[in-house]
Amino acid sequence: MKKLLLASAVSAVFAAPATVFAQAAVPTLDKVLEASGVTMSGYIDAAYSHADRNLESGFSDRVFDSQNNSFVLHQVGLTVAKQPKEGFGGLVNVTAGKDAQIIHSFPDSATSTFDVTQAYGQYASGSLTLIAGKFTTLQGTEVIASNANTTFSRSILFGAVPFTHTGLRATFAPNDKVSVIVGLNNGWDQLQDANKGKTAELGVILTPIKPLSITVSDYNGQDTAVVGGSASPTAPQGSRNSLDAVLSWAVNDALSLGFEYLDVSQENFTSLTDGTSITAKYNGYAGYVTLMMGPKWRGVLRLESFDDKDGFHFGTASTKYKEYTLDLSYLPTDSYELRGEVRSDHADNAVFTQFDGTTSKDLMTFALQGIYKF
Repeated sequence: MKKLLLASAVSAVFAAPATVFAQAAVPTLDKVLEASGVTMSGYIDAAYSHADRNLESGFSDRVFDSQNNSFVLHQVGLTVAKQPKEGFGGLVNVTAGKDAQIIHSFPDSATSTFDVTQAYGQYASGSLTLIAGKFTTLQGTEVIASNANTTFSRSILFGAVPFTHTGLRATFAPNDKVSVIVGLNNGWDQLQDANKGKTAELGVILTPIKPLSITVSDYNGQDTAVVGGSASPTAPQGSRNSLDAVLSWAVNDALSLGFEYLDVSQENFTSLTDGTSITAKYNGYAGYVTLMMGPKWRGVLRLESFDDKDGFHFGTASTKYKEYTLDLSYLPTDSYELRGEVRSDHADNAVFTQFDGTTSKDLMTFALQGIYKF
């Protein structure tokens, strides 16, 4: 009997720490971050795309998907942020992959597959929020992060506005229906300013009713007057203005409509037709129809028209572009998304390079994309 009691006591001594450890489970990383007010999210975007024209060595009106016949790791995105409603905070957003080579800000190297897309400090007090550093633009329906879009390819308009800005931005939101945004930055995609001038930004976000959102933004300042508008301290400079309006309307739980209009002008641009100094212009619009076909299927139709009147954006004057895009997405879980896309582009002039060296007015592409969100 004494031996039985002694064995029971020894077993209890060894069992007690195990019981304590079982009750005090080690917290997971997301719980630790949540307790500290820090959020972390990310995604992986890989795709296969095929084009019937030579986009890799010829002309392309695309931003990220200029591959002839290739599998590509487009983006690995990670965002870490602490953004309290009151007080100081900040956000860091990095992008790795093929697309990072395109979104770099001047004077970063275009060969690197890593980009610090956003990095800014923040202070919030009541209805006012201030940020300082590098942040994404106010303009456009579509964004850099693949997981936040509903189509594989980006619109022509997406490539005709800035990607990011470096500077200061203030947002005043007196209520949930109106937000006013003002800022001052280095210009279009310039980490280091390429000239002495600064670009002012002004934006208004209106939500008169919950299903309807209207965003109007304008950028104005000195920028480079060369084809494509790439930052350069030695190229001619002139006043550039970019006006963009985006409307989004959730008709019901299944159907959403969107519309965007863009108008850009650039002073002191050398005319591609007669060599005189002109104020170059381009403008365009895009319409979106999104239909949820049950909880796991989504269809998106995008129709777009772009008029590069003076060739300031693409380098061929008096050319209009149209594109029609159809995406079908399968969403098995909140973390996974599989997209298939068919897109047709048409230009007034023969600008698309064929594989035999001749040119064509038409371009057709097919793509399959997989996105994992975490």
